[in-house]
Amino acid sequence: MTMKSFIAGHEVVTYDDALELALGTPLELWLGVVGESAEERAARLDAAWDILAEEPELYDRVVALVAEGLPYVLSPLTSARSSVCSVGALLGGEAA
Repeated sequence: MTMKSFIAGHEVVTYDDALELALGTPLELWLGVVGESAEERAARLDAAWDILAEEPELYDRVVALVAEGLPYVLSPLTSARSSVCSVGALLGGEAA
């Protein structure tokens, strides 16, 4: 038996589902779709700007989600620790 996850009554099946439910918008609105025309892209970006104008706190939610998920995305990249320096080192601190 597997455990199911729900957000606001909606079943979460994929990571994309979780992000869409957390943001309240489809990811395609922000990321686009393969093969979209210049007109479709312009319309999509106009809609995105309208949403941000009506809901400015959405930007903060997106930044928080990215910051929260970044360690999980970067961990495979930083497993070879000897070839990666810490953010502190990049900002003038000591190396990792």
